Amino acid sequence: MSAMTQPQAPPSFPTMREAVGVWLRVAALSFGGPAGQIAVMHRILVEEKRWISENRFLHALNYCMLLPGPEAQQLATYIGWLMHRTWGGIVAGGLFIVPGVVAIMALSYAYAAFGNIGIVAALFFGLKAAVLAIVIEAVVRIGRRALQNGVMQGLAGTAFIAIFFFNVPFPWIVLAAALIGYAGGRAGLAAFAVGGRHDAAGSAALIDALLGDETPAHARPSLRRTLGVAAIWLSLWLVPVALIHLLFGGSHVFSQIAVFFSKMAMVTFGGAYAALAYVAQQAVEHYHWLRPHEMLDGLGMAETTPGPLIMVLQFVGFMAAFRDPGTLSPMLAGTLGGLIATWVTFAPCFLWIFLGAPYIEVLRGNRALAGALCAITAAVVGVILNLAIWFAIHTIFRETFAVNSFGFSFEAPRIASIDPWAFALALGAALLVFHVKAGMLVTLAACAAAGVALHLLGVI
Repeated sequence: MSAMTQPQAPPSFPTMREAVGVWLRVAALSFGGPAGQIAVMHRILVEEKRWISENRFLHALNYCMLLPGPEAQQLATYIGWLMHRTWGGIVAGGLFIVPGVVAIMALSYAYAAFGNIGIVAALFFGLKAAVLAIVIEAVVRIGRRALQNGVMQGLAGTAFIAIFFFNVPFPWIVLAAALIGYAGGRAGLAAFAVGGRHDAAGSAALIDALLGDETPAHARPSLRRTLGVAAIWLSLWLVPVALIHLLFGGSHVFSQIAVFFSKMAMVTFGGAYAALAYVAQQAVEHYHWLRPHEMLDGLGMAETTPGPLIMVLQFVGFMAAFRDPGTLSPMLAGTLGGLIATWVTFAPCFLWIFLGAPYIEVLRGNRALAGALCAITAAVVGVILNLAIWFAIHTIFRETFAVNSFGFSFEAPRIASIDPWAFALALGAALLVFHVKAGMLVTLAACAAAGVALHLLGVI
């Protein structure tokens, strides 16, 4: 006689200790930029652990893509908060960036100490070519997903023309796209539903099985909670900025780093690639903290280490203070500059999630919000294309000139200044990425090795 099949006990909700182990695993695997990081989280949290449903994962992602800053880190914070309240969000979002903070700081030390030595410079020469191919591939990948109709393609094209040829500030582009998408989504236009379609056929995951479709008690918005969260996280973010300003004065590099990256945290929508277009312009052209090729070197570091690509801002802060240390040793000043940049970049990310997520939870299924996301994503494709071209100009050409006439305001390359070896490496990286379908780390390693080989042969 066959044994009677016993019903399986429902899975127990993960403890905080179990969650720490999983978030450490997510952090250790968070290579490949925001797309790769989001894919890792989806595989582990939705498919493997089944802690959160497909619908809730996508709804949280939609909100995070509307925010300034790194959407993958904010998504981790959102899910951690949804599952284990505020401490869960702090643990998930904090662990997500710890490996990157350590790795970028170590690489910044090496770059500052040895960056001008031939073989190290050659390594980064190769990395820049790989980064260029990776950024172009990001344009293609995101474009395929986001530009599924003529309206979205038109928004992307308009955003590119506005930011590249006319230097329109990125926040205005995002605001215009959000308003257009909100209106289109609210009107129920099909063109604005692309970014709002959720797969409702996914299996119910643990958090929905336990809580049904109800909003958890701690995720329900209230005025008292909103005011408390705003007071705490605004203080954690801005009080250090004010103290730095009072202690060192407004013209000190620490104050400039704190204020600049605090402003950046409020206006750089669209993830790391979009943020870097703004940061590169300001850090290179306004503050003169770095040279254009050094911005590419920093992005190469961020591409090869776990954590958000926006960790490149720690490198920018490090180099800014390293070159203007005042009475401190350059390495100590660089360390403090990098940590200040990191703090004011990521503290607002926790504010946006803890402040806004309760209100977003009650908006699940809202067509207007989905339409705004769809339009912003399309505009961001145009902005990333702008970044790719900016990188290409400064990677392949040695000289540029400014065009400022008839309303235009952009940099154009001097064709005669083309660097043939940089062009060849960039072409090889593109073949690896698009034709061979090599992974990001393989492409980076191959180009870095090629750069070193060219140096050893005496070519560069």
